[in-house]
Amino acid sequence: MTDGNGSLMRLCQHHYIERYTGAVCPENMVADRTIHWMYSCLREHAPTLFRILTSSRASYCLGLLNYDVPIEAGHMGPLEFLQDKLPAHEYVENVRQCKTLRQWFERKIRYWECRPMPTDPAAIVSPADARVMVGSFHTQHSLFIKGKFFNYEELVGSDKSDWLKAFRDGDFAIFRLTPDKYHYNHMPVSGVIKDVYEIQGAYHSCNPDAVVAMVTPFSKNRRIITIIDTDCEGGTGVGLVAMIEIVALMIGNIVQCYSKDRYENPVIPYRGMRVERGRPKSLYRPGSSTTVLVFQTGRCQFCDDILANCRRRDIVSRYSAGFGQPLVEIDAKVRSLIALPQAKKGCNS
Repeated sequence: MTDGNGSLMRLCQHHYIERYTGAVCPENMVADRTIHWMYSCLREHAPTLFRILTSSRASYCLGLLNYDVPIEAGHMGPLEFLQDKLPAHEYVENVRQCKTLRQWFERKIRYWECRPMPTDPAAIVSPADARVMVGSFHTQHSLFIKGKFFNYEELVGSDKSDWLKAFRDGDFAIFRLTPDKYHYNHMPVSGVIKDVYEIQGAYHSCNPDAVVAMVTPFSKNRRIITIIDTDCEGGTGVGLVAMIEIVALMIGNIVQCYSKDRYENPVIPYRGMRVERGRPKSLYRPGSSTTVLVFQTGRCQFCDDILANCRRRDIVSRYSAGFGQPLVEIDAKVRSLIALPQAKKGCNS
């Protein structure tokens, strides 16, 4: 299935599990053959051009060409191509009035009505409408994933000794936002922000084919890291949590826009700021992208259904084929339960 560099020699199918129905669904990848060509032929035979195409300037230009061209009046073909499955009543505004694809990607939903949260204040929730996988940095953990998706030191920042120590041997969850998804990130926990910083990098695609080819792309891309202390009054109580928002091809900007009241009066998160679980935090502009949550070792347990499904061997997944171990994504909704504190039992969706 792979060549000597870990790249998929041919495109195979990629399936995910729809969390609430249990259905196994095939994913129709946007620009799949182009991405495959970039991360196989172009990367191998024209590395300089490959580096240019995965740079910030190229992502900006590609974004303009793909997302800022006006949509013809009454013609919503591009949106239908992206298979928008959200019912009309979930949107704050009528998406049929969008004049560009960028406006459609930045659409807002009535999350306070259509994305209910668990009533348990200790519940950790999904930061996005996304396809999720979970893993661990601990070598003795059943979820241990060695050297895939990201390098730990690179991901957190090689000069961030305090945070590297705090999260060593911890657990993580990867949330991949496909192009058709709602593109706001929400706070997964409540607490106080201890640190916010940015690490520069490339703009690699988060298409599974590209991830397998690059092996550790998420720690090579530009990203914004927010460290939240949840062991405080009113906090979720799961220790420190790192929320890592990662750019991708054509995602040139991560707009920080935390809001306490729906989407009103957004502010940029800062050190010492108290944040509430489930509130909007940021917006990816536009395309597909990835959010990673990192937890301290022994502080949380992922939901049983996520644990059972993400290691299924009967699902065709490009991650499983490319990395040689069962790695399956589960489609989850923003603000839905994904984990509880380790002391609690029975984390079910």
